[in-house]
Amino acid sequence: MKKIILTVAAVFALTFANAQDKKESSEGFSKGDLYLTGTFNFSSDKDAAEVKTDGLTIAPGVGYFLSENIALVGSLEYSSNKVGDAKTTGIGLTAGVKYFWTPASKFSLSIGGELGYATVKDDASDVKVNAFGINVPVGLNYFVSDSFAITSEWAGLSYTSAKADTDGAKNATSLGLGLNMSTISFGLLYKL
Repeated sequence: MKKIILTVAAVFALTFANAQDKKESSEGFSKGDLYLTGTFNFSSDKDAAEVKTDGLTIAPGVGYFLSENIALVGSLEYSSNKVGDAKTTGIGLTAGVKYFWTPASKFSLSIGGELGYATVKDDASDVKVNAFGINVPVGLNYFVSDSFAITSEWAGLSYTSAKADTDGAKNATSLGLGLNMSTISFGLLYKL
């Protein structure tokens, strides 16, 4: 009987100590947390025909945890691409919600639902393309400190509808299931 009582007391003490450690650590997410995130991409290539291609994408974002596992998210994106003398610029806005598994630990997985709108302008022809999309991204977060995390995300499922603002232009639609890990994007997250 003495061994059983000591065993129960030891289990209780270890559980209590573990719970205290989790409360003292501020890594991971919890209800009411606000975070800033973003991605940055720059590329410059020159092919065999000496055609130079430059690309720039800046996409800052924000998230707010409504509960322990659910966050509202939003982002703004600016892109600029130049191939030879042809240049396109674009701006987009995305809003949605994400569900996080194991949000209170250093490592968490997420899946979300996002609605997006973007407009891209071809500077040479002065043609604008407006696009609307729905995306179900899958993501990964790893906290390297109390406030900073490395994030990665790739499109799980996406639908896009785009139309140029010229006479007679028709909608172009695409549906994709992004299981290809070559389209993964990495970013940083800062928890306020």
